Amino acid sequence: MKVEKIMVIGAGQMGSGIAQVCAQAGYQVFLNDLKPDFVEHGLGVINKNLSRNVEKGRLTEVQKQEVLARLTPSTDLNDASGVELVIEAAVENMEVKTKIFAQLDEIAPEHVILASNTSSLPITEIAAATKRPEKVIGMHFMNPVPVMKLVEIIRGLATADEVYQVIEDMTKTLSKVPVEVNDYPGFVSNRILMPMINEAIYTLYEGVATKEAIDEVMKLGMNHPMGPLTLADFIGLDTCLYIMETLHEGFGDDKYRPCPLLRKYVKAGWLGKKTGRGFYSYE
Repeated sequence: MKVEKIMVIGAGQMGSGIAQVCAQAGYQVFLNDLKPDFVEHGLGVINKNLSRNVEKGRLTEVQKQEVLARLTPSTDLNDASGVELVIEAAVENMEVKTKIFAQLDEIAPEHVILASNTSSLPITEIAAATKRPEKVIGMHFMNPVPVMKLVEIIRGLATADEVYQVIEDMTKTLSKVPVEVNDYPGFVSNRILMPMINEAIYTLYEGVATKEAIDEVMKLGMNHPMGPLTLADFIGLDTCLYIMETLHEGFGDDKYRPCPLLRKYVKAGWLGKKTGRGFYSYE
């Protein structure tokens, strides 16, 4: 099957990034969200990113306009009836995702592949909401999508080999590197990253060092581009907590227990950069 038209569901940070790289690779893309305002905001972010590339000489103004012309705003899931691939990048919540996939299963023709950009939730469970589990797959892009090369491709229990192959080949056309991962909580990236962030939060919680010291140790000692507490703020502390809870529940192992300080910050509404305050202040 040849993929030419794609629908991306969710026009937030991840969804708009996925839509951008797909449009840049020559695909026709519907960028879908619940409200026109959300879609317009996503398109605005893409426009800003492309304009920066024009300023840096990576794109011409003509190329930028061609990319934008391949993007179509959408607030109607029925637009999925005219694509070959849907990439869902909605909120990281199983109830929300299974509801979307059940609706897509009714709307999209039976040859259409349904992919989820979930960062930690089981693809097998998402696929069970459809009558086409063999055509459901995980495509976990990294943030920020236009910059980061990796895409974790996750097979569900029933994902067909030919579906995997289509998605692997398509990922390469985006100038990304696909890596095959099996369907376990957190996959590879977040199973390793999130416990490290959680341990950094415990280190702060127990008074071992200040937040600045913890981040400095990991940057200068481990050559990380940013410290784990800064990174948590950028990811969103609510997202970090949700992934840790998914790991804790999925494996039933207390080594994945979220730090009480992380829970406290989330309850306080200190979610990181997006709310202006997390471990650091962004006012």
